[in-house]
Amino acid sequence: MTLADYPAVTMGPPKPSLILQPGLLVPALERYQVPGSGAALIEIEAGDRVTIRNLEGGQACELVAFDAQARIDPGILGARANSDASGLKSLLANGDESLRKFRLGLAQRKVDLGRVEAVRFFDSGTPAGTEESFTVDRSGMLAVAAPGAPMAVDSQDTTTPLEVLVSHPTARSVRRFELPDPLADTVLDLTVKSSTAEAYFVKAGDYIQIIDVDGRQCTDFQCFSARKLDKGRDLALDVTATRSLMGHAYPMPGLHAKYFDQDFEPLVEVVQDTCGRHDAFALACYAKYYDDIGYPGHINCSENFNGALAPHGVTSRAGWMAVNFFFNTGIDAHGVMYSDEPWSRPGDYVLLRALTDIVCVSSACPDDTTPANGWNPTDIHVRTYSGLNKFLRAMARRTTPEAEPKMTRETAFHPSFSKHTRNFVEYKGYWLPQEFSREGAIEEYWACREKAVVMDLSALRKFEVTGPDSETLMQYALTRDVSKLGVGQVVYTAMCYEHGGMIDDGTLLRLGKDNFRWICGDDYSGVWLREQAEKLGLKVLIRSSTDQMHNIAVQGPRSRDILKDIVRTPPHQPALIELEWFRFTIGRIGDAGGVPVVVSRTGYTGELGYEIWCHPRDAEKVFDAVWAAGQPHGLKPMGLAALDMVRIEAGLIFANYEFSDQTDPFEAGIGFTVPLKTKTDDFIGRDALIRRKEHPRHKLVGLDIDSNVAVGHGDCIHIGRAQIGVVTSSMRSPVLKKNIALARIDATHAEVGTEVEIGKLDGHQKRLPARIVPFAHYDPKKERPRS
Repeated sequence: MTLADYPAVTMGPPKPSLILQPGLLVPALERYQVPGSGAALIEIEAGDRVTIRNLEGGQACELVAFDAQARIDPGILGARANSDASGLKSLLANGDESLRKFRLGLAQRKVDLGRVEAVRFFDSGTPAGTEESFTVDRSGMLAVAAPGAPMAVDSQDTTTPLEVLVSHPTARSVRRFELPDPLADTVLDLTVKSSTAEAYFVKAGDYIQIIDVDGRQCTDFQCFSARKLDKGRDLALDVTATRSLMGHAYPMPGLHAKYFDQDFEPLVEVVQDTCGRHDAFALACYAKYYDDIGYPGHINCSENFNGALAPHGVTSRAGWMAVNFFFNTGIDAHGVMYSDEPWSRPGDYVLLRALTDIVCVSSACPDDTTPANGWNPTDIHVRTYSGLNKFLRAMARRTTPEAEPKMTRETAFHPSFSKHTRNFVEYKGYWLPQEFSREGAIEEYWACREKAVVMDLSALRKFEVTGPDSETLMQYALTRDVSKLGVGQVVYTAMCYEHGGMIDDGTLLRLGKDNFRWICGDDYSGVWLREQAEKLGLKVLIRSSTDQMHNIAVQGPRSRDILKDIVRTPPHQPALIELEWFRFTIGRIGDAGGVPVVVSRTGYTGELGYEIWCHPRDAEKVFDAVWAAGQPHGLKPMGLAALDMVRIEAGLIFANYEFSDQTDPFEAGIGFTVPLKTKTDDFIGRDALIRRKEHPRHKLVGLDIDSNVAVGHGDCIHIGRAQIGVVTSSMRSPVLKKNIALARIDATHAEVGTEVEIGKLDGHQKRLPARIVPFAHYDPKKERPRS
């Protein structure tokens, strides 16, 4: 036989699976992020290569190196001192709580910063992406600071993050990552070895930190009331009871705020979570599971639980209900459970607080038969801390997979609003008021429509765009004609991808010829702008100022009367009473020596209103002045629940409801932000938007609903059996006295007056009649905010 007589084959050895995992570093590389106005301690070893990257540009850096005996010596980095670390000392002197961990690390290592030799580099003109590298001569520790003074509201000298990359001369084992520093002094430090489980006791009020040391590793958690165990009642944390009590009876990934036993006694509450993806409904792995897939006798978490809990008098079970931290499971559209690799990275953790004395058990899952542990079972570490410590409730967010996690924070206005409510919800990485118990959402709504309200909008993202090419960049990146924007003016606009889908919407302020402030909803807007500037080689800095500028909105018919007597402006700036719609002014609260503020005549309510921007250190003074001036006018605080009501009535769109990267501005109902016939400069997505406008697929419309049954985001819309659209937002309108909605409808059926039906249950068994109407439902000509 010849070669031609054999079947054709793909020549050569097999190729590995092509899997992209952005954000995961090679074993020989470590990455840290130092926030603007922050500092970090990093362990370094002889031979390491340390690279400091100026992520957003314009940020100074100070390095202080010291050895195991706490002797400060820049020679450890092979560098000469050129600074006394005045920037770092200034940061530590201001008492910022965010530097608590850094201070604790210095104290534990007995480092004296009295006389310091530091290395300082980078300055306000350093371009984004600039790097400096050092080779470590001797092992020790490195303090990295991103110093800077507080940003003035009419200035743009914000502090921004630095990225630190530590490259080791030899690759470390993927199993060996260093444990992160403790959050505080520990009560218990316990390693749960791979494929084992450990039981431990925690006092009421103490905290439990469960750490995924190496990443991609699941851990099951269970606990019992110690008091009940002493009485022979081994009532475990019950996931089904918890789901029902917390209003999440349908299983879904994630964590509940609290967990209960079968007596409905709360056992633990979740305080912090850096991962964001967990299983809250399945059993810990058990013997029968492995038996049924062909691995009889495989070690499992349920039997490990039995062994660890036996000394505490707990009855053995064939399969243990548990909270499965870092286990990535979900329920698909057909009700079938699926799993994949965990989302957790090395060092990710969940922080719990014991609500009574409890006996706990934690496992390091042994599953090596599925991707549940990334095909590489590793250790879990448990730490407990005294309840005398204070840890803020927080969840971690990543702007991109490569970004370091950012924990949820309180805004600078939080202390002022917390005097009026304890009902806060997480929004875009901040805790914002949801509703005020004294008033309630309906009363807050009417205050906005008839009098005035004050609300916290500090979660808005702010970016300072400066440099000779700043207008060129914004003209290309945004849909509006930025060249027509004058100093002191504001414009609402969209930002799109090349295919026409929306990245974000926001407002652009022009502070000077080459000075802009972009205010939007998502951190990724800044990332996108920097990517475009780098791609085009433009001379421009895009620096985040979100942490340097917080803001409240004063909205309602009486908002002008409230602010006109407390906002003072210099002669070259418009007085507040002269301020026109979509303009801003720069002034002070009270008198010439008062708190500096920027006030814009903008809002998100459909009413006359203003936004007041200030540095976080001045937030309390700004709020108190507004609150005092507002009481004679009936000013009330307003939360997100009432804000959602007024913005739906006014036809104002919301990210991931009315728009996403799959919808263009025309489909999102803001086609007026795309002046295709008058903007003569090219911009990102222009060609795609022309095609989309000429051949529309969907249209955002208003719906009047002939029913008082609640309608929600995502409800299907039908004509006959066919689904022709989806509800994006809905509410029962107090002023219109009916249910209304915003909806994305197939362009074929988007005519005003078209009769449709909103599907409930499975979309067919229950229908609510509705008809398409013009939107906005309330004040469609925007006469009230223009008033």
